[in-house]
Amino acid sequence: MKPTSILFAAVVLLPTLAIGADHNLGELAKANKIEVFNRTLDQTKANSPQAVFLNAAPDDGLAWITGVEFSEGTIELEIKGKNQPGRSFVGIAFHGQDNRVFDAVYLRPFNFQAAEQERRSHSIQYISIPGHDWSELRKSHPGKYEFAITPAPDPDAWVRLKLVVKGKNVAAFVDGSDKAALTVELLNDRLKGKVGLWVGNGSDGWFKNLKIIPASN
Repeated sequence: MKPTSILFAAVVLLPTLAIGADHNLGELAKANKIEVFNRTLDQTKANSPQAVFLNAAPDDGLAWITGVEFSEGTIELEIKGKNQPGRSFVGIAFHGQDNRVFDAVYLRPFNFQAAEQERRSHSIQYISIPGHDWSELRKSHPGKYEFAITPAPDPDAWVRLKLVVKGKNVAAFVDGSDKAALTVELLNDRLKGKVGLWVGNGSDGWFKNLKIIPASN
């Protein structure tokens, strides 16, 4: 029987994606519910039946969750990168229109506990593609779209990243903190779109326990 999508206030989800639950990304991958762009999804390297692994490759990579349309609300995900400078960029894409049009908030684990304050201040980043990648934002608006994370997480451990999207704003919370590590205004007029896993140029990454909670009426 063909699944019937269910409409909620701010998100459309297939029945396999229960509202407010932690979604088993490993099971979604096996069911072909993850659409991968410019990466390979390798379950043998995920190190957990609940997780997925995206390999390293040139340019950005994405793994969209099939059947999800998100507008406002909360997206939570456990993410693991590496403590390798310039080689670990891992995060959440949202309001995706296609592989070249989306917003994302991502982590640079190698900067979490860096000795230099400048590097620590580059621990979490917002981008809006196209037109506003990290280099353009750092040049034109230094310190406005990337921040330190306090307390600093372990760069080699799983990190819980929560995004709260409301109207034209997104706030990011790390490891259960009630203080936002990042709060910015979105740099586009997109109101809804796909949700996915994101890795940056040359980066791999591990992901598990996705939770999507739509905004209530």
